[in-house]
Amino acid sequence: MDKISLTINDKPITGKVGMTVLEVAKEAGIYIPTLCYHPDLQSSKEVQTSESIYRRTERIGDDRSMSKPEGCQLCVVEIKGTGDLPTACTTKATEGMVVYTDTPQIHQKQRDNLRLILIRHPSLCLDCDRRQRCQPSDICLRSATVAERCVICPKNMHCELQEVTDYIGIDERPLPYTGTKYPIVDTETPLFDRDYNYCISCTRCVRVCRDVRGADALGYVFEDGKVVLGTRGPSLKESGCVFCGLCAEVCPVGAITDRNFRHEEHRVKLAPCQAACPVHMDVPRYVRLIKEGRYAESLAVIRETAPFPEVLGYVCVHFCETPCCRGELEKAIAIRDLKRLAAEQDTGLWKQRAKFTAPTGKRIAVIGSGPAGLTAAYYLTKQGHELTVFEALPVTGGMMRVGIPTYRLPAIVLEKEIKEIESVGVKIKTNSRVESLDELFEQGYQAIFISVGAHQGITMGIEGETTPGVIDGVDFLREVSLGKEVSVGNRVMVMGGGNVATDASQTALRLGAKEVTIVYRRTRAEMPAGEEEVEEALEEGIKLEYLMTPTKITNKHGKLRVEFIRMILGKVDESGRRRPVPVTGSEFTKEYDLVIKATGQEPVVPDKFGLKLEKGKRIKVAPETMATARKGVYAGGDVVSGPASVIEAIAAGRKAASSIDKYLGGNGEIEETLIEVEKTNPYLGRQEDFADKPRLPMPCLPVEERTNNFTRVKFGYSKTEGTSEAERCLQCDLRCGLSPVPLPLKKRLESKPKVLVPSRQRASV
Repeated sequence: MDKISLTINDKPITGKVGMTVLEVAKEAGIYIPTLCYHPDLQSSKEVQTSESIYRRTERIGDDRSMSKPEGCQLCVVEIKGTGDLPTACTTKATEGMVVYTDTPQIHQKQRDNLRLILIRHPSLCLDCDRRQRCQPSDICLRSATVAERCVICPKNMHCELQEVTDYIGIDERPLPYTGTKYPIVDTETPLFDRDYNYCISCTRCVRVCRDVRGADALGYVFEDGKVVLGTRGPSLKESGCVFCGLCAEVCPVGAITDRNFRHEEHRVKLAPCQAACPVHMDVPRYVRLIKEGRYAESLAVIRETAPFPEVLGYVCVHFCETPCCRGELEKAIAIRDLKRLAAEQDTGLWKQRAKFTAPTGKRIAVIGSGPAGLTAAYYLTKQGHELTVFEALPVTGGMMRVGIPTYRLPAIVLEKEIKEIESVGVKIKTNSRVESLDELFEQGYQAIFISVGAHQGITMGIEGETTPGVIDGVDFLREVSLGKEVSVGNRVMVMGGGNVATDASQTALRLGAKEVTIVYRRTRAEMPAGEEEVEEALEEGIKLEYLMTPTKITNKHGKLRVEFIRMILGKVDESGRRRPVPVTGSEFTKEYDLVIKATGQEPVVPDKFGLKLEKGKRIKVAPETMATARKGVYAGGDVVSGPASVIEAIAAGRKAASSIDKYLGGNGEIEETLIEVEKTNPYLGRQEDFADKPRLPMPCLPVEERTNNFTRVKFGYSKTEGTSEAERCLQCDLRCGLSPVPLPLKKRLESKPKVLVPSRQRASV
């Protein structure tokens, strides 16, 4: 028999054999205050001391004065038939047991035990009625020292000790904070702050590190009969820490916190890579599957939010890597490169659970076959609608096809993923320019999604910029992609600092140019191009010249004479960057065979569309729905945002697909789970060199073999390399998997004593 029956507070309760009274009460919704208990951890009384610990460089040995910590002693209960008040976290529930959690004797014992905790913890704010309004910088009207104030703690207002204290109550006796004056460890790592002056010796951090994570980087000893916590070695790295953050997650106070802790941002920080991704791809999940060698399953996770996994594996701007916590230690996880590895191992497993809705009879037109348009078409087709994509160019893919050179994104990769989209029923018509939305509605289309991109170069206002020999960067890349013959000559100058500029310069080099120079009016620090792209251009011999801008271009005898002026950086402008200011008298001239303008792009929206445009000739939409002011017409991608990334366009396509489906009577639910979500085993074990494991470089084509062809530059990770790189992940998301700690209701029960302010202090409050 695995069930037992007992009574708690005169209420019949059923529990399982082996459960403690606290666990039974928790399942029954009966709150018992505690600070050391955590549902995922063994009892504090079951964890062994260490031989020694470190606080910074100070080594503290165990004085062996005690063998087990006593815990917080707040979860005391009364068992009928016994005269003592045992702790509920260590008392096994038995058949027929009668338990009380709410008696005057229990209340008093809880207050007595709480007092012992508060003596060792800054707590003068806890009995102050101004606590809810006081800010860290406010002058304390009670003249409490900074060290005694709760409001300076990063966990203030989100602290378990505060909630438990409010529940139990404080009697009128003053709370003399003795102060431990331990050093604050805030320089060892950029991830966490450790202030042991806040520590209440609950040992949760030690237990989660040992039992849940298996790193065993933290420990405790007894010193003068008191529990003292620290690291197993002089530093976290030397202690075998895997920097997972579980210790900060379970700490009930502010003793271990995330650096610059903000409660409102806390959940985001638990998986910052996923939060930063425009489609919120489950990065930790697919990286973990790669670590386990389960590439097909990993690809299924990626395809849950994006129909272009391999394309993204080549060209995604990887917003996810910027906030990666691993990057705080040395370099971020190569998330994009791991995505490519998973996509290259496609077995079709993801198709087995793909979601399809019955045909609705509704027809939708998509204008433009870029990432936004094809994404919307893909999901809307799966929702049962009939989709036709109209593409003005003779090829599909938008800027993915004609704006990204094949050495970065092989055409075969893009074609393969477009075929997958067509396989669900999406119809694509190339060489089909749309000039009127009315005509589409007249043909029976009930909704339209516009995703024409931003294919037109921006006019710079430079004298002579239309001179023969001057070409827009997007036009240059498009002509090369379409197989047209483009003559570049020997000397090429590229104006601009974005990815189009680097792509155009490297393309010109591959077409035979002997010297290619990128000219930018600011410095390298302000260049919008990705750091990888800039470095790759420099490797290939591209020159970068900063703080100069062309003022006039003339063509004499087939040679382009470009007049320049030097610049200095002035005040910050609306772009958030310092404005370049011309330097009087610094003019000079250079000659080139070809000048490529790569200073930005804008959309071309036909007047007959009848849509309201914003700055930059972008279509104005409602950000929440991607709906234009015209009924049934939606827009997304670069035509709305201006030049952006593939992943941002995919995000726009997904949002539009959901909105259009709702507009046509659907539920808008395009989400799908292509592989079962499994419970993750958080146990990692001890890894002495984990923190120093370097990021693996991507195998690349040697520089000397690149410049006369369009062969792909980056080869991709092998399975062995991918596994090794995935193993570097800190698995921040495991914090999300920890069980919630039982906390009291916000409204205190009437039977509980009020928090009282000592009479000698009331006058100043």
